[in-house]
Amino acid sequence: MKNTLLYTITFALALFLAASGTATAVDNSDPSMEPVKQKLGIIKYDKKKAWEGYTLYAPKHFNTTHIMDMDGRLINTWTSEYEPGQSVYLLENGNLLHCCFTHNTSFIGGGEGGRLEEYNWEGDMVWSMWYSDETKLMHHDIEPMPNGNILAMVVEKKSKEQCLQAGFNRVRDDYLFPEYIVEIERFGSQGYEVVWEWHVWDHLIQDNDFSKDNYGIIAEHPELVSIKSSGRRGVRAFWNHGNSIDYNPKLDQIALNARSQNEFWVIDHSTTTEEAKGHTGGKSGKGGDIVYRWGNPAMYGAGTRADQTLLMQHDSQWISEGRPGEGNMLIYNNGKGRGYSSVVEIITPVKKDGSYPELKPGEAHLPKQATWEFTTDPKEDMYSTEISGAQRLPNGNTLICAGTVGRFLEVTHDKEVVWEYIVPFDGAGPLKQGDLIKRDSRGHQMNAVFKVTRYSPDYPAFKGRDMSPIAESLMAQ
Repeated sequence: MKNTLLYTITFALALFLAASGTATAVDNSDPSMEPVKQKLGIIKYDKKKAWEGYTLYAPKHFNTTHIMDMDGRLINTWTSEYEPGQSVYLLENGNLLHCCFTHNTSFIGGGEGGRLEEYNWEGDMVWSMWYSDETKLMHHDIEPMPNGNILAMVVEKKSKEQCLQAGFNRVRDDYLFPEYIVEIERFGSQGYEVVWEWHVWDHLIQDNDFSKDNYGIIAEHPELVSIKSSGRRGVRAFWNHGNSIDYNPKLDQIALNARSQNEFWVIDHSTTTEEAKGHTGGKSGKGGDIVYRWGNPAMYGAGTRADQTLLMQHDSQWISEGRPGEGNMLIYNNGKGRGYSSVVEIITPVKKDGSYPELKPGEAHLPKQATWEFTTDPKEDMYSTEISGAQRLPNGNTLICAGTVGRFLEVTHDKEVVWEYIVPFDGAGPLKQGDLIKRDSRGHQMNAVFKVTRYSPDYPAFKGRDMSPIAESLMAQ
């Protein structure tokens, strides 16, 4: 049995750090900000139909990351000085990658990060890096790669003058924060090198002003990101609002989720950094241009709002090789504005060589609709306006995180809920049955979670580890 004293000390430290953080709960007369009362811990567990494994999650307003068994019993924890910013991943060697919320006030818009940490299984920090200053900020999500490198999402700051020259006709603030991606090779305890990068700023098109950069006919260039103003006040600073990144090693392609465009983009990673700036090179021959996109064909002149399928979505990811639906895309469709969320699976039209069908002007990428979609009954029960995600499991079930309400669901292909868990931690630490869950300044419950990942019992990280519980589960009554 593991030394539970160590856990007690670590947990006490986590409580202190959480209490000293800047996350604030709000309790006022606005009904949407009122605390909620709900059952906590394990709600349902069908041992015959659920897929056995260990579930990793990091409460958004808490400094401790947890991995638990199917009964909700904690197996291990890692404590950081920082709240998650936003995702966490368990590597095959048992180390944890923890994105950190560093409160860089130069970039405001959600998902702020800025720092990445790696901890061993015992909770010791073995590597860290900062990617945060007045010109750039790492944010939201990362993706560990098979070669040991890490893909990270970053925003860079562009001045109002740069935006107007690029063809934006209205900018709400004095700057924009467009997306870019870096591939990081790490070494030592704090060393790193950026070995590849891609910038959306190199792949724009606009039809606002022929005298400015990037002018062209949008419908003739689905491979480019069109500049669209938003309302009378213009484009928000956090223009793309990317929130997830995924890598397909078989295709050597990257999926970037662009929440504000209501679509995800696929780009070619086989390019050099120089080729990624342009429109030729790489396996696709398209350089850093978009090779496939889905969710909102109006963004490239191939439809109207009626053709839009994604609504402020999160966590667009390929289904892993060897799992039912492998190679398909799984997306948490937040559905902001329609009143409910869903998880959708689509079959992309990718060819064996990794290419996608060429489009005629005004033609949209297939498919027209999802091949599988899940939502709860009633639909509002899984509604999460922000954050959230989904993962296809080896038996064909799907693990879902309704992030803003701290709810995890495992559902079968036939849409039966076979496992359910409500996160029993808020910004001050563990909750007990009957406690009210307060809300943060955005209206999210204080037990919110960005996303969740389940790992197989034979995942290499667990080999030779003591996987006995260090804390008992909280069972719903």
